Amino acid sequence: MTSKKTLAGSLLSLSTGLLLAASAIGGATASSATPQDSTQLQVESIPVSSPQGYWTPERMRAAVPGEVLAAKAVARQDNKGPWPAAEVESGELTRFAGTTAQTTALHVDEAPVSHIGKVFFTLGGANYVCSGNSVAAANKSLVATAGHCVNEGPGAFATNWVFVPGYVSGKAPYGQWPARSLHAARKWTSGGDIRYDTGFAVVARVGGKTLADVVGASGVEFSQPRGLTYKSYGYPAAAPFTGQTLVSCTGTAKDDAINPQFNSQGISCDMTGGSSGGPWFVQGDTDEADGPNGFQNSVNSYGYGTRSTTMFGPFWGSTIMKVYDSAQRK
Repeated sequence: MTSKKTLAGSLLSLSTGLLLAASAIGGATASSATPQDSTQLQVESIPVSSPQGYWTPERMRAAVPGEVLAAKAVARQDNKGPWPAAEVESGELTRFAGTTAQTTALHVDEAPVSHIGKVFFTLGGANYVCSGNSVAAANKSLVATAGHCVNEGPGAFATNWVFVPGYVSGKAPYGQWPARSLHAARKWTSGGDIRYDTGFAVVARVGGKTLADVVGASGVEFSQPRGLTYKSYGYPAAAPFTGQTLVSCTGTAKDDAINPQFNSQGISCDMTGGSSGGPWFVQGDTDEADGPNGFQNSVNSYGYGTRSTTMFGPFWGSTIMKVYDSAQRK
């Protein structure tokens, strides 16, 4: 399924129907670009100004977990009908996956990873926090995150967008990387279609260096088989978490049985708000048995309730691949 190449020696090609995505930490993949659906792709992008200095430690601590934005999209499309407006606005969704309350932690505490970090942004006058990951790209400056962490879905694009890789306990060991453009599928930006809840940010150089040169980057895969085993990462901020440290969940993906039309897959996970946009790495196709050295193939998107025991992520098919390709060439 995969082959290993260095970032410098890799090429990206869509003309043959294959995508070759290289990793600055040593990986690459070639995967077929089968159609995600019959709708013609439309990508929406926007240049943004994300000035350094806006995100003080105080603003970071006060940022609202971005899951409230995903909750609105899920509620609009939920087979079971919309949740009460107050719950949607607050993000306090009362239903949760499973029939019993969780008694055992489904996450593992992790040491910081240089290419995984926190995402901070402003939408509608409010400051939010998500998670994100540096991914391999021709411009060596690309961050993958959730669609609701770059655009309201539907609605405006974010402002004051920055990526803080390797974040731990309020510290930014690799600095803040402001976005210069944001990218998402028009199906998300115009309709908030949860199937396309993935976004990309092209970040500016910092100190004359690209993001990938400083922190590395993960290879990416698209149109992979369903039901793979994944390890996801994120910075959950809602109780019982603090958002100050990285955690992970590992599991075999299963389809969303509550809303199968979402085309999403879920893994066992108890991460809370703030983890949106964190990367899902395919396990078993690298020399490492687990960890963040695999190929990214989805992001944390949504769960059903504050006590959710399942984290769902969008299927990365040809639509997300083309959004990625558009962004990585900027």
